[in-house]
Amino acid sequence: MALYAIGDLHLSLGTNKSMEVFKGRWTGYVEKIKSGFSKLRDDDICVLCGDISWGMSLDESKNDFLFIDALPGKKIIIKGNHDYWWNTRTKIGNFFDEIGVSSIEILNNNSFDYNEEFAICGTRGWFYEEEKGTLQDAKVLNRELMRLKASLDSAGDKEKLVFLHYPPKFLNYTCSEMISIISDYNARLCCYGHIHDKGCQVAFEGKLNGTEYKLVSADHLNFVPHKIFD
Repeated sequence: MALYAIGDLHLSLGTNKSMEVFKGRWTGYVEKIKSGFSKLRDDDICVLCGDISWGMSLDESKNDFLFIDALPGKKIIIKGNHDYWWNTRTKIGNFFDEIGVSSIEILNNNSFDYNEEFAICGTRGWFYEEEKGTLQDAKVLNRELMRLKASLDSAGDKEKLVFLHYPPKFLNYTCSEMISIISDYNARLCCYGHIHDKGCQVAFEGKLNGTEYKLVSADHLNFVPHKIFD
């Protein structure tokens, strides 16, 4: 049972927002995703680090979910900044049941075991692009910090693997509150997405306070999920 991660699939099979308009690596990206996942086995796990579907509602995202469900392996999803379809875990789960999706789980205030040693934890996070210093900003950041703590706490004594959508560190920006929590829980790994194009060249990857940070946005990985463990 191998563990993988990839973010920012930006599927648009039920809407008219295909990433094909950006050309380059995004040309033929749906087929690239299908090819990239073909190496996974049915018992493997892949964490999808946000920005999964351009649909504005669960119904608009239906074809994207069915596409993901048909890919090999179990998929664990977290929210991205463009996942406008996102709803409560119960409503998403009920919708998946209605349309016959069985291989997608939601990571939100919870965690998932990966073998007897590790736990999969995470949340969306918060980022420098958003307006800083406002009351609303503080509320959103605090909510994301609480969600990350809840996820990490639910993992108990297992070694933690953290998955975010937003990078906690990028260029001159550092979300010190997020990094502090990740460090306090001695997370071995933090995978994140959101960064594209030329930003990938300057994204932070490497060790910080004992945690390995890895960018897993789909175009950065050429749409092949990053293998974390065999």
